[in-house]
Amino acid sequence: MLQKIWCLLSALAVTVLLGLPATAEARPPLLQEGKKTLFQRVVTHPGAKLFAGPEQGAAVVSEQLKTFTTLYVYGRQNGRIEVGAASNKADGWVDESAATFWPQAITMLFTDRMGRGPVLFFKDHQGLEQTCQASSVKDTLSAYIQQLSANQPLPANFPLLASEPVDSAVSEKNFYLLPVLNIDRKYAGLGLSLIEVASINPGTGEDPQKPRTPAASDLRTGFAFVIDTTISMKPYIDQTITLIRSLYDELEKSPHGDKMAFAVVAFRSNVEKSPGIEYTAKVICDFKTVKQRAELEQALAKVSESSVSTHDFNEDAFAGVKEAADSLNWKDYGSRVMLLISDAGPLGAGDPTSKTGLSPEALADYLKTNRMYLSALHVKSPSGAKNHTYAEAAYKELSRQADNQVSYISLDAKTPEKGAAAFDRVGRELASSYARIVTATAEGKFLPTPPPVPKKPLTPEETAARIAASTGYAMQLQFFGTQKQKTAPEVVKAWIADADLEKLDEGSGAPLYAARPAVLLTKGQLSRLRQQLKIILKGAEDAFLNGNANLFEQIRSAAASLSSDPNAFSLQPGQNLAESGMLEEILAELPYKSRITGMTEKTWANMSTGQRDKFMRDLKGLIARYDEYDKDATHWESFGSTNPDDWVYRVPLNMLP
Repeated sequence: MLQKIWCLLSALAVTVLLGLPATAEARPPLLQEGKKTLFQRVVTHPGAKLFAGPEQGAAVVSEQLKTFTTLYVYGRQNGRIEVGAASNKADGWVDESAATFWPQAITMLFTDRMGRGPVLFFKDHQGLEQTCQASSVKDTLSAYIQQLSANQPLPANFPLLASEPVDSAVSEKNFYLLPVLNIDRKYAGLGLSLIEVASINPGTGEDPQKPRTPAASDLRTGFAFVIDTTISMKPYIDQTITLIRSLYDELEKSPHGDKMAFAVVAFRSNVEKSPGIEYTAKVICDFKTVKQRAELEQALAKVSESSVSTHDFNEDAFAGVKEAADSLNWKDYGSRVMLLISDAGPLGAGDPTSKTGLSPEALADYLKTNRMYLSALHVKSPSGAKNHTYAEAAYKELSRQADNQVSYISLDAKTPEKGAAAFDRVGRELASSYARIVTATAEGKFLPTPPPVPKKPLTPEETAARIAASTGYAMQLQFFGTQKQKTAPEVVKAWIADADLEKLDEGSGAPLYAARPAVLLTKGQLSRLRQQLKIILKGAEDAFLNGNANLFEQIRSAAASLSSDPNAFSLQPGQNLAESGMLEEILAELPYKSRITGMTEKTWANMSTGQRDKFMRDLKGLIARYDEYDKDATHWESFGSTNPDDWVYRVPLNMLP
């Protein structure tokens, strides 16, 4: 009787993860060995059950936990692990065999399919390595995929467990993770790593080998023009308006014309510095289809260039992009495209006159998170010759896609007439290419796999066609994946390659990345990390302004003024910021090098004024991106915890300090 009462009370203590009220006594999880702030966590396997106690015969509280749930560890006993969704109480017990210890919280995210093949999941390291060493990797991979797609029983010695969906992408609505357990960098010289991952599918029971036929679809494309409307841009403002009108003319002839819509966002620069420019960024018109053409025409008639100059040659292009991402009504568009048009560079990260404060890399990450594809059209006029190198580098980073390609187009504008003509050809190629993609998808036709990027230089029009082909292909696969609710294959443990294996046949060249690393950070960790970066930034600014080479002394002072517990940071001579306790412990364990985490008193002292300024701007850019993560209500995953501090976000490795 007492056993039954105990089981009942234990069941009532389960969190909202299981849909039951939580009444368990609050206590912290177990720490990882040698750590002060990192708790032990595990991920659940398919079929994992939650028990009321560690003993055999304990009541089953939940018959099946959601596959790949991250749970904190509170204890171990009798071959079971005491776990909880939240970091302040346990919910029950799982069998040790039904969970995998996951100390670093590193995961891999599938990249967009812009010419690469599907990721293959190998049973073991040997099978993957033998494939890497095959005389023809391409033929070997093709044979594997053909066997997987045949919907026939696979031979016992078949090296694969599963494949990423061949005919579509994993739906962004199906949250998945690929927890990293082991990394082999033997092929690092070819831009390739072999990675062991754990169970990844949140669980739908779908057969990943079952072939699919695309159904008639309703893929709609939102095409946003983000235009620099400063004085020098008048020829291109007029040309954009003419281009949009001619595209409407073409769409009116198409039976699928209502599946593409255009919007216009304008940007200038900091309005406080130059009040006469009227605005920093604003929506001229939200998305309008051919049926709403008159409304867009009315809005376009009001677009004109600024009557006064801005405070800097660079303009706030990032404010325009962010305004387009945040303020336009994208929800009805599965295909989301932006065309940024400017003859100047953007205000950079940390620039006090920048509205967003974001770096090109951070804004690119923001767009990827929201499934938006940006192409940058850079008008190179003679007056901006000294700015061209900076602007090109910034826009290439902003438009960099997951496979290492960039959606950047340079226009030779030695005269306004020459630039306007080139712009017309490129803009028309981009927009009409996306219109063809809409038609093909509406008719249920697969787009061909984009060919590799040629080594020879491309004309602006050829570059535009390549960009449209690769991004259109990726968007179509994502749309079909969402339409069919495609999931990542259910795998307990497997080996994958983080880049397209076919590149091994070539022996060189830039890899087509198939998966990129990210770290699962809790809201609490991200909040603390943001506060820590602010402390480092204040210390760096004080050291910079005071001409003081001792950065760490200034950080101690900043910590005392900004932190409730300044004694938590033990900054010792010779230590870097990661070793000192100044930053989240999880950063010290990650397999990457960073100038911020690796900063010591000596490296700061040896920096030039320009290098110190860049260091501070980088910090400001990261802080601005973390602010956006915090506000992003869509991409946080609770895993059943009611405590927001335990919710997690997949933060790409390049967005960590």
